[in-house]
Amino acid sequence: MISRKRCAAAILAGAFMAGSAFAQEADRTITVDMANISQVNGGVFEGWGTSLCWWANRVGYSDTLSQLAAQAFCDPETGLGLNILRYNIGGGDDPAHDHITRTDSMMPGFWKDPSCDPETGEYAWEYDWTQDKNQRNVLTHCLDTYGDGMLVEAFSNSPPYFMTNSGCSSGSTRAFQNNLKNDAYDAFARYLADVAEHFRTEWGISFQSMSPMNEPNTSYWQAMSPKQEGCHFDPGASQSRILTALARELEAQGLGDIQISGTDETSIDSQALSLTQLTDEALEVISRVDTHAYSGSGRDFLLRQTLLRGKNLWMSEVDSGDTAGVNAGEMGAGLWLAQEIMKDLNEMTPSAWILWQVIDSHICKDGYLGRRDTGMVDTSGGYWGVAVADHDREELILTMKYYVYGQFTRYIRPGSLLIPTGNGAVAAYDEKLGRLTVVAMNDRAESVTARVDLSALGDMCPEGSTVRAIRTSGGMESGERWAELPADATSQGGFTAVLPPCSVTTFLITTASP
Repeated sequence: MISRKRCAAAILAGAFMAGSAFAQEADRTITVDMANISQVNGGVFEGWGTSLCWWANRVGYSDTLSQLAAQAFCDPETGLGLNILRYNIGGGDDPAHDHITRTDSMMPGFWKDPSCDPETGEYAWEYDWTQDKNQRNVLTHCLDTYGDGMLVEAFSNSPPYFMTNSGCSSGSTRAFQNNLKNDAYDAFARYLADVAEHFRTEWGISFQSMSPMNEPNTSYWQAMSPKQEGCHFDPGASQSRILTALARELEAQGLGDIQISGTDETSIDSQALSLTQLTDEALEVISRVDTHAYSGSGRDFLLRQTLLRGKNLWMSEVDSGDTAGVNAGEMGAGLWLAQEIMKDLNEMTPSAWILWQVIDSHICKDGYLGRRDTGMVDTSGGYWGVAVADHDREELILTMKYYVYGQFTRYIRPGSLLIPTGNGAVAAYDEKLGRLTVVAMNDRAESVTARVDLSALGDMCPEGSTVRAIRTSGGMESGERWAELPADATSQGGFTAVLPPCSVTTFLITTASP
């Protein structure tokens, strides 16, 4: 079973300051104004997600763990309701190599019996579609659990090893140099398109989009790395070449409806640079800019560069072992996550926000494939992921970081209009549900009084509109996890609420038609 306790009936005194308290001065004002709706994707938020690699590659052997993961992460009623999954098309390393030490990141490729004609330079290979069963098993469980509307993006960390200069799918001999052979761009594009075509025709899984590169303009990827697959592509000509080659191959295979995204740089600033150096032809074939947010500060600049080119924008990967908050305890990792989400949604306004991987650590006395697992994380500090897989007990161990993620994912749903607010909060409006959602955090060691100003919404939020509150705070033993608090109503153009120390609160306001 999932190790999850829910405080559905938890109530803290003073959750709302009702009646005359609305006239009191607040420590913080959160202003919601429809004039500030995101300009990306027409303001429509497409959803929340996670990459499947590498955790799905590790847990997918077990139908029990796969189904528990699908429920915890993709079920919109009882779980996080994630509706975006990034499927990793493994390049596949030289079978003679044995250098990756993680138990989850040895991604198999689908090829077999590769060759290259020395006279024509033509690459050839057969396919082994039995490969990558674990990741595909988790993907299938997630698709079945979520139902219609799941978006699946395929992405690549590296070409197959036989298309690389180093002969290794972990990177080039010199990490800052391109590793895809100069004569293999079309072959690599064909490999990616073949995988997409097989998924669609044989397994009924259509990729909404494809990204052929991962953090390409870095010096991370070096041959014989102990960590993972990776491939450097120089910005400009090299990145443009693989994007246009993929577009041609998808079109040739009748897959022109698959959007091409890129370039998935590790830094927001690097992403802006790579975008400005793409050729006109490459810009024409991409529909969306995908960026990671591990570093860089120019969120507004990247936003403006993306809008200037008429593209959609996703924050397609980030996580960290960092914490936030003062004396936050088990909430520290979750507060860092909330802080990162709010910063990205308020300043960069992407139409989707995707965590790197929901499970980063595993518990297993026997390890996996001759490697040792990392074991349980220290939940009082920082850690990657939001859950831990216990393979010995076939359980998922959920953390407070999981519940903080759910304060956003369960209530800002796909199709909502994203409304940046700043000031420790973010908002969204769901016309279909007739609901305004405001998520607010307090990373201080003392309570904060927050005024949510809805006066700019006018008749959309009339006096007396119902305000529900759901909160996560404290620790797994005695804290609140998606705790439903007493409802209140708007007054004098908004409402005022107390945000307890080190907490994240989601307010759901019933609205009238705009």
